[in-house]
Amino acid sequence: MWRRLASRRERNPGRRSPWWRRLIVGFGLLAVAGGAAFFLAWQPAIEPVSTPDRASFQPDQIRKGAALASAGFCSTCHTTDETKPFAGGYPLKTPFGTIYGTNITPDRDTGIGTWSLAAFRRSMREGIDRAGSHLYPAFPYTHFTQLTDGDIEALYAYLMTRDAVRAEAPEPDLPFPYSIRPLLAGWNLLFLRVGPLPAGDSGDPVLERGRYLSEALSHCSACHAPRNALRAERAELHFAGGMAEGWWSPPLDRSSPAPVPWTRETLFNYLHSWDSAHGGAAGPMKPVVAGLGRLPEADVRAIARYVAATMGLPAPDRPAPAEKPTDIAPARADEIHRRGAGIYRGACASCHESGGRVPFTVASLGQHTTLAGPLPDNVIRVILEGVHPPEGEVGAIMPGYAGVLDADQIADLLAYLRVRFTNAPAWPALKDDVRRIGAEEPKG
Repeated sequence: MWRRLASRRERNPGRRSPWWRRLIVGFGLLAVAGGAAFFLAWQPAIEPVSTPDRASFQPDQIRKGAALASAGFCSTCHTTDETKPFAGGYPLKTPFGTIYGTNITPDRDTGIGTWSLAAFRRSMREGIDRAGSHLYPAFPYTHFTQLTDGDIEALYAYLMTRDAVRAEAPEPDLPFPYSIRPLLAGWNLLFLRVGPLPAGDSGDPVLERGRYLSEALSHCSACHAPRNALRAERAELHFAGGMAEGWWSPPLDRSSPAPVPWTRETLFNYLHSWDSAHGGAAGPMKPVVAGLGRLPEADVRAIARYVAATMGLPAPDRPAPAEKPTDIAPARADEIHRRGAGIYRGACASCHESGGRVPFTVASLGQHTTLAGPLPDNVIRVILEGVHPPEGEVGAIMPGYAGVLDADQIADLLAYLRVRFTNAPAWPALKDDVRRIGAEEPKG
């Protein structure tokens, strides 16, 4: 009989196994894959602890943690109500949906009041909360994993000595399958490299300090690097520019389109408050500058030194600054540009044609990096929303024109600014971009 069966197989070598056998094999493979996924995803809970007493932390350690929290911009994503710092609820929109900053006050029910230092360290190093759930990488644990133990301990001391606020953060608004947290185990397997920042080989302690602050604590490439389809930073394009909350984040490498090349000093001025050659921060960069303002000046200079070293010499094909008269050359002065020039004269020229004599304006709009960038989004947002200094502080101020100029007028103005103040190609579909950005809901 066995010979007959063998001879049949030899005569029909391509014959498929019975359906029930294939089904069993398929279920077996699924079981193995599911078991492997569970093994990767499962993380044990860490036992809750009594909330540490403030007296258990040294004052110097708390002060150090305060500076680190500012340089890590913790309050930016974990605060919606300034009277309740770190109580969570801030909506961070991603291509996959909206994720909300969690409550990181020492409230025992809705915050981290039951977290031990070990639980806090695991969240910072591995992206796993005290209960064993995976955190979404909108929380930049891929950078915070590189922090030293001492800095993690100081951050823990600072957060555990804040006022406890009872506030439940909304659940992430993510469609299937992104709402399945265990899938993040696979993401971590692909993209998370746990452990402190490797020692550099520059031999320059200031440069190494700047590297540590930029790469680990301040996580600069989280915004200033492009991301792949799974929203992981593309390591091969480190500092090559990206997007953050709808704003274009310019490259911090030699591909920067800045018409006026950045230097250590101009970077320091910008990160500290304002630079006369490049202007000041707007959008998501504003809280970054505010946070860095609470660091020692030496640390901000170290960051500027590291970024300047990363940028190096400008790329040879960088567009030169455009120095053009108020009226565009006749060959480029079509009807759109004439209309834009009229809007500029009526709404902008009183400040921006002063040659920088108006406080907190640069000598020429042609010096702004974003006007020479590949996307108009930043310029559109500034025109719509304006620029406003923090309440009670001195800084750049500009009215928003959302209720004054319509989409067609703003598009004409943008076309004029681009052709007059840069040598870059025209932005396409400006009216569509203005309408898209103007229709966005304001952040809560």
